[in-house]
Amino acid sequence: MLKKFILIGAMSLCALTAAPASFAQTVELGRDGIRIIEPDSMNRRDNRDRNQRDEISERQAVRIARSEGVRTVDDVRRTRSRYVIQGLDRRGNDIEVSIDRRSGNVLSVN
Repeated sequence: MLKKFILIGAMSLCALTAAPASFAQTVELGRDGIRIIEPDSMNRRDNRDRNQRDEISERQAVRIARSEGVRTVDDVRRTRSRYVIQGLDRRGNDIEVSIDRRSGNVLSVN
């Protein structure tokens, strides 16, 4: 009887001490499969996702450049504050469009 009581007590103690460690992690199911994410990396990831949402994507920048006359895209460069899309217009002349990364406004067309 005493052995049974000690065994149940030990198992309860193990279960209670292991629970906080498991609560400190997050399990994510996504296209990459199942991942365990630590709390510190979750905060960094949230900040990175928030920063990426505040700007337009490269694909959106190319669409904006096409609306400005770029027919064929040769190169897309991403600088600190803008996208620079180089290509050809409908007449075959070189064209370069600079687009603000945050707002999507066209800064210049050369």
